[in-house]
Amino acid sequence: MNQKLSLKRMTSIGLFAALLAVLSQIQIPMPSGVPVTMQTFAVALIGFTLGWKDGLLTMLIYLLLGGVGLPVFAGFHGGIGSLAGPSGGFLWGFLLLAAGCGASSGKSQVLLGAAGGGIGLILCHALGILQYSAVAEAGLAQSFLLVSAPYLIKDVLSAAAAFAVSKVLRRGIRAAGGELA
Repeated sequence: MNQKLSLKRMTSIGLFAALLAVLSQIQIPMPSGVPVTMQTFAVALIGFTLGWKDGLLTMLIYLLLGGVGLPVFAGFHGGIGSLAGPSGGFLWGFLLLAAGCGASSGKSQVLLGAAGGGIGLILCHALGILQYSAVAEAGLAQSFLLVSAPYLIKDVLSAAAAFAVSKVLRRGIRAAGGELA
């Protein structure tokens, strides 16, 4: 496959980055400052649908857009402060979540999808816990209980739903003549 980005792939990457920006705004605020959002679903969907390379590129674009101040993060936030703040570790962790899900994209076996999504979720939560702990000056156990544990079931269900939806999307993209990595 040609390693250069075709217009079709660039369009897919842009559309999925926009979808993530929109789904990031669906949120329920939490006392910890880390809201419940649709971001995990969107990031897993990006990885499972686009593959690890284009999924990772999509996430880099999203983080760059938010980092320069565009309000694409949860709650219409953006800027370096969001990336360095209490929930910023999860934003950085989205790179690993997309890559983990993307590593198992296109595989029909649920076990492989679960493994890729599970590894990505573990790494994403680990970064989120570490950054929250550092920024909030809280212990790792306390940080886990505040910003990870309450979200685990939702995130596992989100990744599972994204895996299922990605199968349909991948078939549709291919049927429409689209390109997938």
